[in-house]
Amino acid sequence: MKFGKSVFFMGVIAALGATFSSCTKKAEGRPDFELIQEEILTPTCAVAGCHASTADATYNQHKLILAEGQAWDELVNQTPQNAAAALRGLKLVKPGASDLSLLYHKVTCETGHHSNLGNLGAQMPLGGQVLSKGQVEFIKQWIDKGASKTAADADDALLKDNTPCQTEVQPLTPPAAGTGFQMTISPFDIPKNFEREVFVRKNSPNTDTVFVNRLQMRGGNNSHHFVVYGFRNLTLLPAPNVLRDLRDPVTGVMNSSTLLEMQNHVFMGGGTDVNTDITLPTGVAIKMAPGTPVDLNAHYFNRTNFTLSGQNYINFYTVPRGAVQFEAKTLDLNNFDISIPANTRRTFTKNFTFNSLTRVVMLTSHFHKLGEKFVIKIFGGPRNGEVVYTNTSWEHPLVLSYPTPIILQPGEGLTSEVTYFNNTSQPVSFGLTSQDEMNIIFGYYY
Repeated sequence: MKFGKSVFFMGVIAALGATFSSCTKKAEGRPDFELIQEEILTPTCAVAGCHASTADATYNQHKLILAEGQAWDELVNQTPQNAAAALRGLKLVKPGASDLSLLYHKVTCETGHHSNLGNLGAQMPLGGQVLSKGQVEFIKQWIDKGASKTAADADDALLKDNTPCQTEVQPLTPPAAGTGFQMTISPFDIPKNFEREVFVRKNSPNTDTVFVNRLQMRGGNNSHHFVVYGFRNLTLLPAPNVLRDLRDPVTGVMNSSTLLEMQNHVFMGGGTDVNTDITLPTGVAIKMAPGTPVDLNAHYFNRTNFTLSGQNYINFYTVPRGAVQFEAKTLDLNNFDISIPANTRRTFTKNFTFNSLTRVVMLTSHFHKLGEKFVIKIFGGPRNGEVVYTNTSWEHPLVLSYPTPIILQPGEGLTSEVTYFNNTSQPVSFGLTSQDEMNIIFGYYY
């Protein structure tokens, strides 16, 4: 009888052991970080132009390599380059504390998750390559369980959740009555593995002439740019309130009518950073007649197998006519002559001159992910060659205001000097997609 009880209890213990073994991940499971490297970092982060090597054009901005064999050492207990994150004591990965880990804040889509931490930059990965909610939760569990290089503690089943982790665009509060107005692009779909660039012509709602000295914008994290244009010829306007595509969402073929309409554009505001706030110097404002026709232009990319969405807001803030000394005009200076061979660093320079006295009050720039450095210099006159603007971030380009205007006499102008590093295996030239390159000086003058 005793022997029988002994055998019985041994059997129960063995059964319980088997149960516990099947309910928890032990040594036979693949290490969590190995799965993160293989399924997340290598295919979406450690790619050319992003976090593959020190040769990436963006390396000096983030100084972070996420290639296999380096990523763990580069992440764990390392201080981030992002100034806001470093100021608040975040690490790239702080073992046991996802809320103090910049990696988690950069990939999560939880609305307002790090709104109290300052500007941590765009959601990663860039370019519409959003992670799934399961992948984000797996990273969170890995961090909270100690961020081990070899342990297998997180729940592998999370990696089967393919729900896209896309941050919803939070509505932008409109200006108070009498201080401006808001215009929007309503939500629209971005098909999987597609870049969608759309235009919507609208008329401004003001019934009297107004003077705008501030533009506040908001858009999605998988956006490449948001720009507001006016029109040169008001007799050649597209239909109002109709979403127009640059490329057919099914075939990808360029729409010739939309391309033609773009030739009638005059830059009014916006750029690469779709969540920006630009205020002109005191006394300078953009004049807008009643019902001014504008083209709202949003460009989103989606490199996932999910359908994503886009949405944009812009607030036009006005000042009284008596507060305006100078009417702002816009700069839109393009260099289309860009051709960068594979695995080559190349600098392109172009001079732009003005026919009349010009006072520049704001400058910003636009290039794509192969751009390393965008320099603007004065061309001609006693200040010839003087650098007045330098930008190294394609994602969040510097917007530089000049309380004392840059005064350019007739025949003088600006020089764009832009350096690219094409570390891909294909040549890259000027084009309209995020895989092409651009070279544009935007700004305001009077």
